[in-house]
Amino acid sequence: MSKRDYYETLGVEKGASKDEIKKAYRKKAMKYHPDRNPDNAEAEAKFKEASEAAEVLLDDNKKSRYDQFGHAGVDGQGGGFGGGGFGGGGGGFGDFGDLGDIFGDIFGGGGGRGRGGRRRSAARPGNDLQMSLEVDFSEAAFGCEKNISLTRLAECGTCNGTGGKDGSQPVNCDMCGGMGEVRRQQGFFTVSQTCPKCSGAGQTVSDPCGTCHGDGRTRKKTELEVKVPGGIDHGQRLKLTGEGDAGSKGGPSGDLYVVIDIKEHDLFERDGFDVHCTIPVSFSQAALGAEVEVPTLNGKVSVKVPTGTQSGKKMRLKGKGIQRLGGYGNGDQIMHIHVETPQKLTKEQEELFQQLASFDSDSSHPMSNGFFDKVKNLFQ
Repeated sequence: MSKRDYYETLGVEKGASKDEIKKAYRKKAMKYHPDRNPDNAEAEAKFKEASEAAEVLLDDNKKSRYDQFGHAGVDGQGGGFGGGGFGGGGGGFGDFGDLGDIFGDIFGGGGGRGRGGRRRSAARPGNDLQMSLEVDFSEAAFGCEKNISLTRLAECGTCNGTGGKDGSQPVNCDMCGGMGEVRRQQGFFTVSQTCPKCSGAGQTVSDPCGTCHGDGRTRKKTELEVKVPGGIDHGQRLKLTGEGDAGSKGGPSGDLYVVIDIKEHDLFERDGFDVHCTIPVSFSQAALGAEVEVPTLNGKVSVKVPTGTQSGKKMRLKGKGIQRLGGYGNGDQIMHIHVETPQKLTKEQEELFQQLASFDSDSSHPMSNGFFDKVKNLFQ
């Protein structure tokens, strides 16, 4: 299969300067680098293709042969992608050494040629944890204290977090030689990565603790008290600083996030800091008006239902809703009046309703009369 033109591969013109070629290569390399695209064969192929193009175009001798003879002038001349690194004919890549700095910044290693490895601190922060906490409607409305139980990583009580037995001393990691980084050749430059065995510390435990097996932490069941503030809503999170997994080798503990799950209420529905409820009243109570007992989050209150109240009417009780977060007052309670029409009537009730119907007048039912007037006009 024929190779692509090197200039086309990097997306530069044939007369591009070295700075332009470097810039184009950096962009390609950062996009397709294998560390950014693990197990992606297509990205790796594009990365190698861009590296091969840059290796030729940034070497004056190779570039000259390529410009004159194309791929035939440089095939077999380059350093390739084996362990040779910057080998091959020509004047080398003295102008290209700063690429290591780029990859050091991206992938956390030393990156370039001539850089020494840097041992990192052994201390590692603990992981953050998350759990759900179910609370009642009223507990969320006014706040409460709840006890929770969780299992998390805690400092090992046997070795006090050192990871080693009494008297054991840390030794240099045999994988990275105590540098905290491992290096591998990638094309014509070297990429440094954090050592997977010592996690960048450069040292390992010579005689691991039998309880935690060298980690310095063990799983432990813990009881905590959580203060749930009044006014918290469903799905909101509480942050308990330092209550996550313990850090490793003296690192800080992670945080615990508690997600609030509010149980539904039989009577109330929440809308922000307001609560809604449906209040059923009888036909006669709605027509004549009445004092009715209404449930609230604080207990029952007496409410005057006005004469002639219609089904669907909303009435508001100020300050009877949810406590606002921060304690600045409460929302309201909105009552939705539902006029309950009797379904089963005794003979006496039926006679009374028939007698009542005989006294109906236009003034008694203004909404019905207005509706039927509109219907009559519609079909004239």
